[in-house]
Amino acid sequence: MSQGKNGLTYADAGVDIDAGNELVERIKPAAKRTSRSGVMAGLGGFGALFDLKDAGYSDPILVGATDGVGTKLRIAIDTGNVDTIGIDLVAMCVNDLVCQGAEPLFFLDYFATGKLELDSAARIIEGIAEGCAQSGCALIGGETAEMPGMYSEGDFDLAGFAVGAMERGQDLPKGVKTGDVLLGLGSNGVHSNGYSLVRKLVEVSGLGWDADCPWNADITLGEALLAPTRLYVKQVLEAVRAGGVHALAHITGGGLTENLPRVLPEGAGATIDLDAWDLPPVFKWLAETGGMEQGELLKTFNCGIGMIVVCDAAEADAVTALLTAAGETVSRLGEIEAGEGVRYTGALL
Repeated sequence: MSQGKNGLTYADAGVDIDAGNELVERIKPAAKRTSRSGVMAGLGGFGALFDLKDAGYSDPILVGATDGVGTKLRIAIDTGNVDTIGIDLVAMCVNDLVCQGAEPLFFLDYFATGKLELDSAARIIEGIAEGCAQSGCALIGGETAEMPGMYSEGDFDLAGFAVGAMERGQDLPKGVKTGDVLLGLGSNGVHSNGYSLVRKLVEVSGLGWDADCPWNADITLGEALLAPTRLYVKQVLEAVRAGGVHALAHITGGGLTENLPRVLPEGAGATIDLDAWDLPPVFKWLAETGGMEQGELLKTFNCGIGMIVVCDAAEADAVTALLTAAGETVSRLGEIEAGEGVRYTGALL
């Protein structure tokens, strides 16, 4: 075949296929570390295979979830601290899956950038693998897209896709009733929602990402705000299997005010005692910096509660003990009552 007049290559257009291949080879050990029963092939194929029977399911229902990290990515990009942003990506997907009663089985990622920087990309995907390992699901595939002209230098975007399963009839929420107890599991900071407001508040404060953190002088503000989203999967699945759990609510965008009602049946509301836990310092700083009212804080951020477990009142002590033994900080928040929405007593601020 004759060569074209200008001899241009894909690399001349800004896409380095060799770098992409090298990235796949570099991340294979991280992906292998997440392998679990059901995985049928490694990275590199056109698709990824998973055997539900080998994973122990006899009559499974599949559950899918997809999400991103939002503008928290901007802080990771601006600081160059990209090692844990992949944990956020996994958590935003699998913490949702488990609320349906499903066990996360496998995960696929989509990583897009203008120019592939091998070391940075590998660190991001190794973080994704760490999130998968912590939640017991396998990283079985993904896509790395190098798209010159679509992203500014150093910028990238992430999306995640998780698939889980449950045996037929084991779906949640189920059996939520008046008198059920609300148990709150502690968060690890802001997690991965509300960062457009967070970034605005940091701008208002006049601080840079490399400034000393106002509530923790041992780290920078950027490091504090990049604390990765907690993964609740293994702990809450153990509680679900032990019995007494009627629903789970992942507290993301919309805060406690908007997320808890998503798992309540028609005619049911909830009362939450805001004195049941201490508002973490990061949220106090955000509120003070922006002059935020309590109601706005509660419908924007998790406010220190990353997951709510709705359980039978008779099982509340046993569920609390199980979750505490698994390393969770558990607060008894309130209970289900007749009505609509969430009613608050006490005060956070």
